[in-house]
Amino acid sequence: TMNAMALQDAFEKQGIPAIVQTAISMTQIAEPFNRKKAIKYLEENNVVIFGTGTGSPFFSTDTTSALRAAEINADVILLAKKVDAVYSADPEKDPNAVKYEELTHKEVVEKQLGVMDITAATLCMENNIAIHVFGVAEKGNMLKAINGEKIGTIVK
Repeated sequence: TMNAMALQDAFEKQGIPAIVQTAISMTQIAEPFNRKKAIKYLEENNVVIFGTGTGSPFFSTDTTSALRAAEINADVILLAKKVDAVYSADPEKDPNAVKYEELTHKEVVEKQLGVMDITAATLCMENNIAIHVFGVAEKGNMLKAINGEKIGTIVK
């Protein structure tokens, strides 16, 4: 929730309207998740940020992202990570790790690349939702990803 609120604040400081919706009711700071309202906000060119996961145990934030993306008929999930892309192994531990520019969902699952948990990756695959993985540390990457620039790795 704190990350969602910080992201909302960052968007609003740039003049971009943003709404936070949460799975756990906390109406003083965010709206409860509502699929129809989220879609309406998006149609009105607002950014909608989903916080607090699903509100249920056993579901990761990755799975929640995939679920919410499917619920709002999203085309892509922007997945900001500490590393700048998807690699064949951890690039900090393996100097021979290969950087992927593009992968299929099936390759991510079969190679167990750790882009996101298998449930989330499978949900994205079944709903034809691309995953754009990029480094969060590099200034300007979020805007580049939003604008569809080829940075990091695209899973589709």
